[in-house]
Amino acid sequence: MGEPSSRATTRLYPLDPVIKEQLILKSFQDKFDIKDFISNISEKLIAQSQADPGPYDPKPFIRTFESVVDVLMGLRKEVQSKTESQEQAVRVAEKEYSKKLVDLNSGFESVGKSFNSMESKIGEVGRTAIRIGEQLESVHIARQRAQAAHDLVSYYSQFSKGDTSKVEALRKEGKEGRHQLAILLRRLSIVAKEVDLSVSERAREEIEKYCEKFEKDMLRMFDKSYKRGDPRTMAHCAQTLLDFNGGGSCVQIYVNQHDFFISKNRIQESNNIEGTHLWEVLPDPDATLPKKELGLADLFDEIRETVGQEAQIIRAVFPSPPGVMQVFLQRVFEQSIQQYLEQILNKASVISTLAFLRILQIAHIQTSALVEDLVKAYELVFTSSLSRTTVLSSLDSLDARDGRGMASALPIGLMLENAMEELFQPYTEGSKYLERESKNLGELYTGYLARFTKYHESMAKAKPSGGMLDRFVNQFSTSSPLGGTTTTTATSAFAKLSGMASSMKLGSLPTSSSATSTPPPSLPNQTPKMTNSLTEEDMPTEADGALSLDVAEKMLKWHAEAVGRCIELSSTSDVAKRAFSMLQLLAEALGTSYLETAIETAQSRLDSRDSRLEPDLTSLQVINSVDLICHLWQQYVGIALLPLASSSATIRREMIIFNSQTIGRVEAACNALEFKIMDLVTAYLGAQLLKQKKTDFKPRNDDMSFARVNTEPCIACCEILKKVGDAAKENLTGKNLETFLTEIGVSFHSLFLEHLKKFPVSATGGLMLAKDIKSYQDAIAAYGIPALDERFEFLRQLGSIYLLPPESLKQYITSDSLGKIDIRLLRPFLMQRSDWGQFPWDDDLKPEEGSGSRLGTALAETRRLQERFGMGKLTTMMEDLRTTSSSSASAKGTGGPQNQTSPRAGNAPLGYMPFGFTGIGLG
Repeated sequence: MGEPSSRATTRLYPLDPVIKEQLILKSFQDKFDIKDFISNISEKLIAQSQADPGPYDPKPFIRTFESVVDVLMGLRKEVQSKTESQEQAVRVAEKEYSKKLVDLNSGFESVGKSFNSMESKIGEVGRTAIRIGEQLESVHIARQRAQAAHDLVSYYSQFSKGDTSKVEALRKEGKEGRHQLAILLRRLSIVAKEVDLSVSERAREEIEKYCEKFEKDMLRMFDKSYKRGDPRTMAHCAQTLLDFNGGGSCVQIYVNQHDFFISKNRIQESNNIEGTHLWEVLPDPDATLPKKELGLADLFDEIRETVGQEAQIIRAVFPSPPGVMQVFLQRVFEQSIQQYLEQILNKASVISTLAFLRILQIAHIQTSALVEDLVKAYELVFTSSLSRTTVLSSLDSLDARDGRGMASALPIGLMLENAMEELFQPYTEGSKYLERESKNLGELYTGYLARFTKYHESMAKAKPSGGMLDRFVNQFSTSSPLGGTTTTTATSAFAKLSGMASSMKLGSLPTSSSATSTPPPSLPNQTPKMTNSLTEEDMPTEADGALSLDVAEKMLKWHAEAVGRCIELSSTSDVAKRAFSMLQLLAEALGTSYLETAIETAQSRLDSRDSRLEPDLTSLQVINSVDLICHLWQQYVGIALLPLASSSATIRREMIIFNSQTIGRVEAACNALEFKIMDLVTAYLGAQLLKQKKTDFKPRNDDMSFARVNTEPCIACCEILKKVGDAAKENLTGKNLETFLTEIGVSFHSLFLEHLKKFPVSATGGLMLAKDIKSYQDAIAAYGIPALDERFEFLRQLGSIYLLPPESLKQYITSDSLGKIDIRLLRPFLMQRSDWGQFPWDDDLKPEEGSGSRLGTALAETRRLQERFGMGKLTTMMEDLRTTSSSSASAKGTGGPQNQTSPRAGNAPLGYMPFGFTGIGLG
């Protein structure tokens, strides 16, 4: 194979042996590289060419490559011939293979037909066998029934004769005999109850007597094996008693004699609840509460450990583990947990209502964790055991009428949930829990706001009845069995909230400084002082009666804790309704008894204040505090309470409406308070202007008159305007601030316009008036309200009419802002010039007869000028001028208190937005 052809052997220049080794078929198999092949052939020739010193000679290369090509051609022909012969052999083999496949397919088809026929025959035989088996089974059942009936009649007959030797022999046959005897006795007892003959009485008594003896013997055997720790004998006894009467007595013995329930050490520990850090901080509403009660935690750890051990024993001993575990766990909850829970709750109830509720919440959380752990650990195990029910023989059809035995076992998870619900139901059912929570919040709020309440109580006594506090007192007094007509305070509102209205004598509240004082419930760190009279140290101060954001935050914090307890201790269906009740409690305490009480006191203080005195601006601090507290309140309601009512659209809507109404009531009270402040400021400004002397703007020519910078009324008015502005900026914000200052500025502007018509002004007095107006303008400019700046710029221009000579006056009043106003409206101010009667005036400036009757014509002309010039910005000032013109026509030159009323009282200026307590809403 692979030898060079004959042509190659006869060539003149034979190939090199090394090249011949490359020209065989084996060299072209596997991985063949043409470059390596050419390199191997030319390697020796290249070396020879390089060794020859002469010029390059290609002939050796040509000869060698021609010889190699000839050899390769011969190899190709040889490979081609072999390929053709092998292809021919493959075609022949394929034909033979195809023929064999056809033969095999035909053979397989015949075999398949044979198997199908055999399968059909086997199926017919199987169906026949099934029918025979069913017939045999029915015959066997009938035979068993007959045999069982025969045995029952035989044993019944022996019992009627008092012979128990046969059943005693069966009992002595060992475990299997006792098992059969248990089934037999169960059936005999059922038959004895069914047979009602005169001769059957003895048989019934003998059967019952022997059944009782048999049960006692089996229970005695179970007890001995239980004490010895023999699980096999225990399992035999449990199975036998299960077949005898359901096994309930066996389970009761197992549970009753368990060390967990009769351990003296554990019972003594439960009776001695040690004082831990929890019991020290429990009644303190501001203290961080531990997450567990140590005694209860130890008990639950012991329960987890005990249940883990008993689960293995129960599965190994009892044929129905779920039922036994259910009885065991029910006993744990009804005896061990309930006993300890009642002890700690009784101890907590002696401390305070808050301590009781906190212990109840902690116990509920720890019990929920215990239930969750038990469900995760054992529900799957005992659920699989529950599915394996004991299938009794069809002969036991009489068992359906047997009333003995244990109740059917529930799933572990459902049973534990029911047990936990029954454990806490006495404390959470109906309205019991909500009443306790209401009482707790009432006690906390009453104690915390005791001095606040006493302060406003004393303020309420100093004013006539009919205020908000008195309305609350009358409302609660009529609903209380101890109610009377004695004057009471906001304490009664808290008494209602805390459920103490029936136990507190409203009449015992102090009516004077020597009256007996019964202090409200105090917090842990507060010690109530029981005295027969209030000393100066006990008397509340004004700071005690002030609203505080910190107090509101603490009240909301306590309320949030109560809401958290409500969620924990309430069912899912009751959360929304109880959240609404908690919102109503919060509105009663924070809204009515705290905010509205403070607003009422501030209002009564302003009502009783003399308008001639400088107004008390501290009431603005009340408005500021109410604003901040209401914002905090609204955020709390939106975050903590409203989401709890998401499951009920109706309750959520009612909560939103109720909250909006409560906030609206507070807003209305704040609006009334702010209007009262405005009225007092306006009245005080009017009173200061009444102190203006006739000679202030018509001074004598002396040095003292010219030495003054401003008149005394101007100084007083500027001082109060500055105080009002500073107080408003400190306590009001946004639109409320702008509205309040605008109202003050507009009212003072109107008062001063009326004031100018009452005093004659000389040329030198005009300088004093100009300085006063400039001071007023500077005071109002500090408010930073453009509308007021424009009004008082108009005043400045109006005051300049007293400085100009008569010949320049007409040109001045017909230009700038004054030129846009009807000259006849300016006449009352021009008439106050001291030189009014000394110079000839134009007809437009002369006084007219019957000016009062022609006022309507002047007003109509003014409206025409307004439409002509489009004077939108000066509209309000012209309205003021019309008002002052009307006053001039009716009472010229007089000035009294009746003329100094606030212009806002009857008519709000055009474009004025009524005050609204903005910024507080549900959002």
